[in-house]
Amino acid sequence: MIHPYNYVTAAEALSIIQSNQRVFIHGGVCTPVYLLQELGREAQRLNNVELVSISLKGSMELDKPEYQESFHINSLFVSEPVRHAVAEGRADFIPVFLSDIPDLFKRKILEIDVAIVQVSQPDIHGYCSLSLSIDIARSAVDNAKQIIALVNPLLPRTHGDGMIHTDRFARMVFHPSDLYEEDYGLKMGESEMIIGQHVAELVEDGSTLQMGIGTIPDAVLKCLSGHKDLGVHTEMLSDGIISLVEKDVINNKKKHIHPNKSVTSFALGTRKLYDYVNDNPSFAFLDIDYVNDPHVIRRNPKVIAINSAIEVDLTGQVCADSIGYMQYSGIGGQMDFMRGAALSEGGKPIIALSSRTTKGVPRIVPHLKEGAGVVTTRGHVHWVVTEFGSAFLFGKNLRQRARALINIAHPDDREALTKYCYERFKIF
Repeated sequence: MIHPYNYVTAAEALSIIQSNQRVFIHGGVCTPVYLLQELGREAQRLNNVELVSISLKGSMELDKPEYQESFHINSLFVSEPVRHAVAEGRADFIPVFLSDIPDLFKRKILEIDVAIVQVSQPDIHGYCSLSLSIDIARSAVDNAKQIIALVNPLLPRTHGDGMIHTDRFARMVFHPSDLYEEDYGLKMGESEMIIGQHVAELVEDGSTLQMGIGTIPDAVLKCLSGHKDLGVHTEMLSDGIISLVEKDVINNKKKHIHPNKSVTSFALGTRKLYDYVNDNPSFAFLDIDYVNDPHVIRRNPKVIAINSAIEVDLTGQVCADSIGYMQYSGIGGQMDFMRGAALSEGGKPIIALSSRTTKGVPRIVPHLKEGAGVVTTRGHVHWVVTEFGSAFLFGKNLRQRARALINIAHPDDREALTKYCYERFKIF
């Protein structure tokens, strides 16, 4: 039977939020932009409401200075809508592995009073889907005292851990709105494609892929069309996976866990991707504390973890979350998969980045910028790839690492890097 639902206005739904409460905000494509904008209208009656989330997409609104007495953003992964607020000291950042965030909710280290999530329409049994962003949202709704659901009929329904019954919702608001889209293919240039080719050469048939966020992972996918029997166990999906699935390059036949299914925790791409995963049982959208658990990741063979970085120093330290003192993103799941891939039989953890930024700033550097954070330690790094080749660092001493990294740095940066190494290591 079709269940009747008591939808309410945004104001009625948001009225359950009170001062001094902690409110979880669903992230990624499921960022409830409409309710965040409406929450701004409640600012006068609210004080010191803490907003916690990972990467948000679309207009945040509440990051503006005029709202800082009413709302305080405490971000678990800094994204563009809140970056300036964090930089200006009007918001905070919590450094934490993505796989550990559910424990913060379960152990009430971050006790959630209200969770605001955007979900698909209820099915005939009364179940909605957390859709394209299961990630930490599954734990958030499981541990929140009350849940406000923004029901969007344009959201796809995904299979896996995202099902939640309408009985769990304290309030439901119905509001159709277009979904946030990100087309990494539009940003892909010659440099990214060369990097993609270098990485593809490291991928063996039968490997299990993890792709991080950004243009380079999608470039790698474009270069894998000649491979066979690849699997997917990743924290995120993008459009690049579609053609490989359709060509049977990705079929998940060789995976030891979840064979015949592509495992992910969230998706970020274009409408084409969202339609492709809609009600598609070959994709399993699972809780991040499972997907990103290194002990789970390692159980599949030949795990290839493909992640990017902001800069890498000559000892192999990887900064992926900050530009000096500026917090740009977060720790995320890079270390979860770098370690999981290293422990996988035949696995390869890979950091792939262009040798310079689009503004010509070197990314292979003598030392990280002052204030920069180390996301992946030099003890965890195995492969670093740029458009100038691949450097294998595992088991190498500091001098050997420096030589290998200088060889894949931009040619115009190599002389200065070599001079630094001579001064530091005396012999080069």
